[in-house]
Amino acid sequence: MNTAVDLHYKLRCLETGEILSDVDAPLSNPNATQPAFLRTEYDTKQFAAGPLEDGIYRFERWMPVRRRLEGSSAPITYQSEGLARHLGLNRLFITFSGYWPERGCRMLTGTFKECEAYSVCARTPSDSDSVLVVASAGNTARAFARVCSDNEIPLVVVIPEGNLPSLWSIGPLSDCVRVIAAGRDSDYSDAIALAGTIASLPGFNPEGGAKNVARRDGMGTTVLSAADAIGEIPHHYFQAVGSGTGAIAAWEASLRLVESGQFGSRKMKIRVSQNAPFSPIHKSWQQRSRALLPFDEQEARRQIAAINAKVLANRKPPYSLIGGLYEALVDSDGTTGSIDNETASSAGELFLKTEGIDASPAAAVAVADLIQATKNGTIERDEIVMLNLTGGGVDLVAENEDVRLIPPTRIINSEESDAESVDRIMKELF
Repeated sequence: MNTAVDLHYKLRCLETGEILSDVDAPLSNPNATQPAFLRTEYDTKQFAAGPLEDGIYRFERWMPVRRRLEGSSAPITYQSEGLARHLGLNRLFITFSGYWPERGCRMLTGTFKECEAYSVCARTPSDSDSVLVVASAGNTARAFARVCSDNEIPLVVVIPEGNLPSLWSIGPLSDCVRVIAAGRDSDYSDAIALAGTIASLPGFNPEGGAKNVARRDGMGTTVLSAADAIGEIPHHYFQAVGSGTGAIAAWEASLRLVESGQFGSRKMKIRVSQNAPFSPIHKSWQQRSRALLPFDEQEARRQIAAINAKVLANRKPPYSLIGGLYEALVDSDGTTGSIDNETASSAGELFLKTEGIDASPAAAVAVADLIQATKNGTIERDEIVMLNLTGGGVDLVAENEDVRLIPPTRIINSEESDAESVDRIMKELF
């Protein structure tokens, strides 16, 4: 327990309304009677961004952090010319998180998951002696591996074996980072389950996923970047999602901006998209179902194998719980979309042609959804549109940096994923 801290925020349970101290970085309220998020409430209600050289910590007033870590970069927001002209939009703003030194963004993993990694790890007390455990489909693993390696934070990252090609680093990683691959045909949900088993062991600490307020507020800096650059809250927010945590974070950030009174009272429409045929959030929202619609597990695995944007494959997103994605869509009058591989690839090519930088497969899904929205007339040409480009510049990283694939420390197949076997394996590794 780290009691000698004076934090600039508290946590509120969205079910009970209780205020909790963040001394021990809780992920949930033990008094809650149903699944519900905690949400940060900051001492300062006014938005103010620091200088760009502070990296992600230019937004630290609205981040639940206890310290600054080395090496961060903040999302950058600029007004589009090429793509905006092509789509006939007068006020299209792109919030870019990735590697684009020309525009002042140097996220060396090419993904906005660095925003959450620098936030989550800076929330963790510096005197913690436990090992952080993170589950990932790829991008989150890459981001946490880099941040923890650079700052000597012990980490176990769990990723499906089939997603290992997306796990790379700039130069070698520190020995404080261990990579566990969930073997064979495992997907992200299997990695989450295995990470949960590891995190339950003595000496290990779960990162918490969407439940971790630092993860959400770190990703919410994309909207803070947009508000800082535009001076207004956007009318529309576009993002491709797997879990939807980034969209929830965007919604929460927009609520803080409204509460500040500095940006008016407009609510930003949350527009999320998924990579077809695996679109559980889209299908559930189309039925306006609060509960995620049931699906066949084997069919879901087949669909996941078919999509290009593997990082968008989450079978158990935080959709239904209090404060989750369903509520974000309801409150913001949001929409969902489902984009197939071919359409997303074409959108990615258009983005590269018009904006001059490559978009990740997941980000290309969001670009495609934006294109469809302009074609069907749901966006007015003078409305403010924010495209959250959640990853890009990977081709530039490969050209300019020492990129190396990260081999797994250990592959754990399903037959050895029981608690006793995992405990034995972790004792061997640590």
